[in-house]
Amino acid sequence: MKTTENSVVRPVPLLDLRAQYATFRKEVRLAIERVLDSQYFILGPEVKAFEERAAQYCGVRHAVGCASGSDALLLALLALEIGPGDEVITVPFTFFATAGAIVHAGAKPVFVDIEPETFNMDATQLAQVLDRHPKARAIMPVHLYGGCADMDAIREIARARGIAVIEDAAQAIGSEYKGTRAGGLGELGCFSFFPSKNLGAFGDGGMVTTNDDRLAARLRALRVHGSQTKYVYDWVGLNSRLDALQAAVLRVKIEYLDAWTEGRQRNAAHYSQKFRELGMPITIPQPAAYQTRHIYNQYTLLCPRRDELRQALAAQQIGSEVYYPLPLHMQKCFADLGYKSGDFPVSERCANEALSLPIYPELAQEDLDAVIHAIHAFYTQ
Repeated sequence: MKTTENSVVRPVPLLDLRAQYATFRKEVRLAIERVLDSQYFILGPEVKAFEERAAQYCGVRHAVGCASGSDALLLALLALEIGPGDEVITVPFTFFATAGAIVHAGAKPVFVDIEPETFNMDATQLAQVLDRHPKARAIMPVHLYGGCADMDAIREIARARGIAVIEDAAQAIGSEYKGTRAGGLGELGCFSFFPSKNLGAFGDGGMVTTNDDRLAARLRALRVHGSQTKYVYDWVGLNSRLDALQAAVLRVKIEYLDAWTEGRQRNAAHYSQKFRELGMPITIPQPAAYQTRHIYNQYTLLCPRRDELRQALAAQQIGSEVYYPLPLHMQKCFADLGYKSGDFPVSERCANEALSLPIYPELAQEDLDAVIHAIHAFYTQ
């Protein structure tokens, strides 16, 4: 894309949900009207129908809707009876809810650094960390940005110690590890339907998946305060239900999800090809061989002078975001865990250099080229 001093800037937002909404406006309004006519807003047939479709989509026996992705993580921990005195292994380079749910369950987060290529848990460090933490009851790998963690290695280590694996798949619905979909790779999988996700609701929403009938029954009770029979409580649970309006929206949108994923993959391929050709001093995403279906919830580069680049993009009305600028081990609220700067060098490098670009499927090629041109201009000026 050529520009001159007087040329008109082409704005490229990080995400444009209005463009997506235009593709299914009529269907979703009919679905919402169906719920309004039924006056059945809490759980019920809409939620059940969506859960069945989502379970089919993820290739699992059970999908249990809940109020948010954060609650999905907490419910998974409670279903495994993880609490005070227990530890859970996860990564410091992730959204806050990953470790926040562990603390809310009463357990202690223990961190393992990530791989720079995939941004996911470095399984080569996992066994050593577990050797130092015999109280660990679960491993919680994060499928960050839409690509699965190295689950064979993680599950092998978990099995050897008799501990569970909970997938934080909040950004990864439809992603695959060696042909198996996220959500079916551990004892439990946790998803978010926050509006910016590849499959987003019209508000908060979440889901837990499992192939274990006993865990599924427990999850369904835990999301309604721990009750399997009305006003009888077997456990202390939560009020965390996916409401019928959100389920109706998600039932419409899930049928578009594969097409949207193909659009994201196409955009990612265009970015990567052009960035390679231009030879800029950036690190582009390199999915591992085992990431047989990367869904690109984010397309994330590692960029020198990242913050200066963001300012240059913003000046041209090009959206970008930093996921995430401060690793969890350096957050004030986790100071009591005893970690310090330098403990997880890859996570800290990524926090300083990671930059996510517009990747949503409705982008035109000229939008992508505007982003590429702006980044190239920054590094060659």
